[in-house]
Amino acid sequence: MYSLLTQDVKYLPGVGPHRAMILRTELDVRTIGDLFYQLPVRYVDRSRVHKVRELSDDMQYVQLRGKIVSVEERGVGRKRRLEAILADETGGVYLTWFAGLKYAAKKVKLGKTYLVLGKPMRFNGVFSLSHPEVDEVSPVPGSTGGESEAALPGLVPVYRVTDSMKRVGLNSKVMEKLVATAWEKLGDGTVPDWMPAHLLLSEKLAGLDRALREANHPSSLEGTRLAIERLKFDELFLLQLDIVYYAKRQNSKRKGYRFGKIGSYFMDFYEKQLPFSLTEAQKRVIREIRRDVGSGFQMNRLLQGDVGSGKTIVAVLTMLIALDNGFQAALMVPTEILAEQHYGELCRLLEPIGVKVGLLTGVVKGRARQEVLEGLSSGSVQIIVGTHALVEEPVEFHRLGFAVIDEQHRFGVRQRAKLWGKSVEPPHVLVMTATPIPRTLAMTVYGDLEVSVIDELPPGRKPVRTLHFGSGERDELVRLIEREAGEGRQIYVVYPLIQSSERSELKNLEDGYERVRTQFPHMSVGMLHGQMKPMDKAEVMTRFACGGLDILVATTVIEVGVNVPNASVMIIQDADRFGLAQLHQLRGRVGRGADESYCVLLTGTELGETSRRRIEIMCSTTDGFVLAEEDLKLRGPGDIEGTQQSGLVFKFRYANIMRDSALMQHCRALAEDICKNDGWGDEPRMRSLKVRLEEYHKGKETFVNIS
Repeated sequence: MYSLLTQDVKYLPGVGPHRAMILRTELDVRTIGDLFYQLPVRYVDRSRVHKVRELSDDMQYVQLRGKIVSVEERGVGRKRRLEAILADETGGVYLTWFAGLKYAAKKVKLGKTYLVLGKPMRFNGVFSLSHPEVDEVSPVPGSTGGESEAALPGLVPVYRVTDSMKRVGLNSKVMEKLVATAWEKLGDGTVPDWMPAHLLLSEKLAGLDRALREANHPSSLEGTRLAIERLKFDELFLLQLDIVYYAKRQNSKRKGYRFGKIGSYFMDFYEKQLPFSLTEAQKRVIREIRRDVGSGFQMNRLLQGDVGSGKTIVAVLTMLIALDNGFQAALMVPTEILAEQHYGELCRLLEPIGVKVGLLTGVVKGRARQEVLEGLSSGSVQIIVGTHALVEEPVEFHRLGFAVIDEQHRFGVRQRAKLWGKSVEPPHVLVMTATPIPRTLAMTVYGDLEVSVIDELPPGRKPVRTLHFGSGERDELVRLIEREAGEGRQIYVVYPLIQSSERSELKNLEDGYERVRTQFPHMSVGMLHGQMKPMDKAEVMTRFACGGLDILVATTVIEVGVNVPNASVMIIQDADRFGLAQLHQLRGRVGRGADESYCVLLTGTELGETSRRRIEIMCSTTDGFVLAEEDLKLRGPGDIEGTQQSGLVFKFRYANIMRDSALMQHCRALAEDICKNDGWGDEPRMRSLKVRLEEYHKGKETFVNIS
């Protein structure tokens, strides 16, 4: 049985080497057994046939029955398309193909009657179905042309397919056939179930073979629901068991440096250099970190805090504890601009108490770079601030004991692992993020880390006023800019794109820069974007930070960490094109001083429902944790990647972080209960679960082993 399940998918009839390569690349389908887990993204009830007049904009997939009354190829070159009109007694609908025109033209014949399946879209008041599935209704044998009324199928699976798959003929219908062929190959055999029988019973779960068969070949919606519940449970339970089991094993044997004392570096800074009084939340977090680093075990702690909550000063104080105990500390950040800003701030704060701070980024070269490397090796450089340059081969530490990783999701697992390798024993690790993470998401991503939260802002900070301006309110915006600049404060103007695109209505950054210069000729205006040379970016940012520029027109390169207390206005062009997390990060660049600050969200007048809701939420709260929850609700887990939280979440096939949060917490509790008994994996009834867990964990880069 296992030989079939593990057999290369290219040997399945209808696949072959080329399609197998596409399946592997697009869906990670490598074996015939993998096909059983490629579940449909939805089901269409094909027992229902709609009339054309019943079509509406909110329909997903519909089935129509009618006669082809027109077939015509339109356009030239790459813009060619095939258009047909399908008509029933209530009206007509366009069927359109933009690819595979020859194949579609052979299949769709004038005067024939068809069942078509597709998603209706309205253009200029007329409905159209793009690339529909088309099946000819066969004539009744012996008739004079009347079509048969053969029984229609019931629930039909719709599989996820990509453009690359479509180009080799792997549409949803073909995927359905391939999956069916795989089941036929399995015959009377079953997919082995790794879930122990007592857990199936206690958790009221369907068997794995039954669940997979029902999900791919549904007999009813209820059967499908029970099947998907089993697969969701598997996904969340394995993840939580992996986190809990391997974190427990790692923590039980992961000794760490013991920082047993608080010395002069910490006390001198706390008493003489601390620029402001700590909040109670900051004090609580420092106590938690002190307890960890003094335990004799390696610390792995996540520090969450909203923008401007004072995470950096906590990092500084805790790095000084490392210095007091004879160790070096490292602060790794994602961008050169941020590294240089942190370096300047740490030099200002720490040089008066005799701490040597170094900077290592891609732009530090020649003799300066060599001096930093020698200082790290000898121990004369006590705190190093840097980008991914810190993990490169030439970098050797004298005694690295504490590593702070800021906005850690911007670094890959392997990069962070290399930083670990710079020390004889793993250093204590403090992971910081200014992107608040909902509890359910934090449990998934950082389930193996201890979590600290700074949930209050430093005293004197005023909440940023967030305003929404449409295209007709530019005069009010101009008055705001003139007023703030006239009082000596500075303004950010952020654009989403650098270069224009035929497919985009977003304003061009360069055009925006020229427009701002023309509109405010008496002000000094700078431009900043990610394609500039590092030296040029640093020069522009330094000018703005020092007050040499009134307005900075930029892309989201200024999104994380840049600190200019005198900046009081953040203007975000085409704000509806950004996610909530990114808007909140940008808003956090202002409001860092004592003056009242403003974030202006500029949009067009016509907004979609989701965009309008996003803008309303931004204007109603400055609480990053509230925004994180709302962001997750609006976008769903599938869209989290590619945003400010990029790289944070595991890709779930079946589960949904928001909808299934209660199930995930239940799986977490179950995993913790199982792992209380260190020998659980040796129990005969748990053997299959232990084997499956090892398979799941094998070769997987996890947040358990590397913070």
